[in-house]
Amino acid sequence: MKVMKKRVKKSLKHFWSDILSPKNWQRQLNTRQGFFTWIVVLLALKTVLAYGADFEWLHVQDPIQVFLMLINPIGFTMVLFSLTLFIKPKQLYYGALLFLDMLMSLLLYLNVIYFREFSDFMSVNTMLGYNTVNQGGKAAGAIAFSPHDVLFWVDIIVLIVLLVVRKIRFDSHTLPRFQPFKILTIGFFVLTANLLVSDIDRPQLLTRQFDREYMVKYLGLGPFMIYDAINTYQTGQVRKSATPEEFTQVKNYIAKNYASINPEFYGKAKGKNVIVIHLESFQQMSIDRKIDGQEVTPFLNSIYHSKSTLSFDNFFHAVGQGKTSDAENMLETSTYGLPQGSLFSKLGNDQTFQAMPAILNQRAGYSSAVFHGNTGAFWNRNNVYKHMGYQNWVSGDYFDLSGQKATTWGLKDKLLFKESVPYLENLQQPFYAKYLTVTNHTPYTLDQEDRDPNFVTTDSGSKLVDNYFVTNHYLDQSVKEFFTYLKKSGLYDKTMVVLYGDHYGISNTDARYLAPILGKNTVDWNDLDNANLQRVPFMVHVPGLKNGHINHQYGSEIDVAPTIEHLLGISSERYIQFGQDLLSQKHSQVVAFRNKDWITPAYASLSGRYWDVKTNQMITVPSEALQNKFDKIQAGVDEKLAMSDNLNQKNLLRFYEPKDFKEVDANKYDYSKRATIRRLKKGNKTLGNKSKSVFSENGNKSTLSQYVTDAPEANDEKTDSTRLLPRNADDWSQSE
Repeated sequence: MKVMKKRVKKSLKHFWSDILSPKNWQRQLNTRQGFFTWIVVLLALKTVLAYGADFEWLHVQDPIQVFLMLINPIGFTMVLFSLTLFIKPKQLYYGALLFLDMLMSLLLYLNVIYFREFSDFMSVNTMLGYNTVNQGGKAAGAIAFSPHDVLFWVDIIVLIVLLVVRKIRFDSHTLPRFQPFKILTIGFFVLTANLLVSDIDRPQLLTRQFDREYMVKYLGLGPFMIYDAINTYQTGQVRKSATPEEFTQVKNYIAKNYASINPEFYGKAKGKNVIVIHLESFQQMSIDRKIDGQEVTPFLNSIYHSKSTLSFDNFFHAVGQGKTSDAENMLETSTYGLPQGSLFSKLGNDQTFQAMPAILNQRAGYSSAVFHGNTGAFWNRNNVYKHMGYQNWVSGDYFDLSGQKATTWGLKDKLLFKESVPYLENLQQPFYAKYLTVTNHTPYTLDQEDRDPNFVTTDSGSKLVDNYFVTNHYLDQSVKEFFTYLKKSGLYDKTMVVLYGDHYGISNTDARYLAPILGKNTVDWNDLDNANLQRVPFMVHVPGLKNGHINHQYGSEIDVAPTIEHLLGISSERYIQFGQDLLSQKHSQVVAFRNKDWITPAYASLSGRYWDVKTNQMITVPSEALQNKFDKIQAGVDEKLAMSDNLNQKNLLRFYEPKDFKEVDANKYDYSKRATIRRLKKGNKTLGNKSKSVFSENGNKSTLSQYVTDAPEANDEKTDSTRLLPRNADDWSQSE
């Protein structure tokens, strides 16, 4: 034993003095293989840094997962970088190796930035959709940088400098004949062993397609990207092979799961205008929230508790990587977003939709419009809205975005509501109008003059969390001003207003700052707490309604369309909608999240673990009967998401034309500002005394003077500067 200890000690000493000791570093870097080894090791260390500092250690749960997480950067990096070892010209060899290192470092860093906003990893579709959503994470200047970010790049800079000043010299000697093959083989061996151990610890990892965190945790970012690229290509091929018979399966599924109407509420808003207010990044936890005795959203609270409002306190968002665009898609079509990427960006150019603007127009003569303070091409809306049947798309291209009037995300909310009036008042009634607010968008910055001097926010230790409640309060004031206008103009009594939050505002990575505000212990905060935080508001305000109440049904954004349609007296039974009327007695309370997790009033399944919703405790060993129940719910969730994905990815709706519905002809829409103004004016003039626009009802006079706002920028003169950041060169194509 003593001899063995002596040998081990001697070997470790030799390993340090001949290999690891700093005095050997320059000698190693001056050889091709040594330079290669340093590049591989440094990239692996940066990856592990990202795993721990930014990816929350990928929620590893056992020693095997820890081991796999630490080694998964090595195998793939060795295989990829060893290809350069076959290059003989020295300048080309060093250049290729550094180029690959920079490329992989960039991929790593982009995922770090993306994860800080979305708590998720970038997919191929996310990157392919970059031109239409190149701020799918955060706007430039709003990206959450951290002090350790420099470590992702400093090694490359140092190596390049050392090469330039010739502290590291190009090695003219190529490797021995079979050495590159040996290193490549070792890399493949490590990569294969990684995959085998992963499959043992998590069976069918690839075939069952667990969420992205699982893929990165077990295999690493590189293999995940390759796997995702293959899936993306296969999806494109599958769409080409779609058949009408596949649609029949979806149609039968929808018919089987249709939830019948509730006669108590069916048609209660029949004939009314519909205004949907999309509350950007607004979470249910802000409703009725008080800070030092002061309400964060006093006006929204009054709407929430009104007898004229149907409110839902267990309503969840179910967005994926498409975030806001996913929420819009669910709201309009009652189908889910894609498992990866944004449906708007990936499929929106030629997708067949059965969306609410077209349904309401063809069934009840509704005109339609969307109002948003961002550029028209963001999230590919210029194309998507045409296919959905929106007649008018009033984007940021229509407004004065100069000076302090806009944030990096678009026109401030108070100004958006006010400046939309000239277009809103010219819509023929009944109309379906949607407002997409932006001021309550990360990083929740608001000019001092826009802040309520009487509102004091939290002191959580996180500027992001504290600012969140400030912009919540601003959004609340914006909606109040708009409601005041609706009442003055006479629109209020004739309009059903739908308010909903599109997705979370505070990500899981910042929950530790939020926990004390919610009365929770930061140490005990768990995955179920994160899931409960995904509640967003859903309120349907119907003036004249007497039996409004707070409904405790569990539901999600997928259920909005049939709920609204039934309130308007339009049956949703003939349409392909995966949601159910939230007011129906047959409504299912299983909420399916986009990543295949789910939650019900009793139980939840989150990242492969089960929870008791009522006790907030994890169920580690469920009984056989309970496990069977969980399996049945999971099978239902998987089937529902798979059906929606099949419908959208293969564009199966092109095979279906329900009664009284014609496929939308996107070519007939022109969203340019000049064409929109001409169209709205022509409508009033052509109809004459029969015109039902607010403008006509007001004696052909604008109601803009009836709008009162305290927005300090409202009367600012136009300047040559703007804070709105263009997303790509084509975003300005509709401006005039």
